[in-house]
Amino acid sequence: MSSMLTIRRFETKDAPEIASLIQRNFLEVNIKDYGLEEMERLAQKHTPEEICRIAQQARMYVICEQDKIVGTGSVKHLDGSLTECGLATIFVHPEHQGQGIGRIIIDTLEQDELFLTSTRTEIGASITACQFYEKMGYTYKDHKKALDRHGLYKMEKFRS
Repeated sequence: MSSMLTIRRFETKDAPEIASLIQRNFLEVNIKDYGLEEMERLAQKHTPEEICRIAQQARMYVICEQDKIVGTGSVKHLDGSLTECGLATIFVHPEHQGQGIGRIIIDTLEQDELFLTSTRTEIGASITACQFYEKMGYTYKDHKKALDRHGLYKMEKFRS
């Protein structure tokens, strides 16, 4: 991994590149655990406009190598709660996976004030990513490893 990584908050001009990065993840990575039809539907849904909408409701970060976005993630309050937050839209460029960028994204989100002032953090983890989140200290919500209606595992981490 290059040491030329920078971390910054999302800017509107990032939306097309982030949309492309997420679409590639659905169609090249997550497709191994989910059906083609579902991944094509999710890829089509994640337009630059959708990325901007997500960024308006959360604090979205980007990880860049020189001027190329190689990862993204966001943190937001859960349903108006001031003591619980959620991590979402966590993706690493397919060509940069396995290089520690996912860990950098989680570390960045866990340094955000929303995380630091929350007692519980929740993630909707794909089948593809749940082992990674376990390594990052997340456990299955209510100790139940069950997929929800979106095909995700609810995982959580508590802070005292």
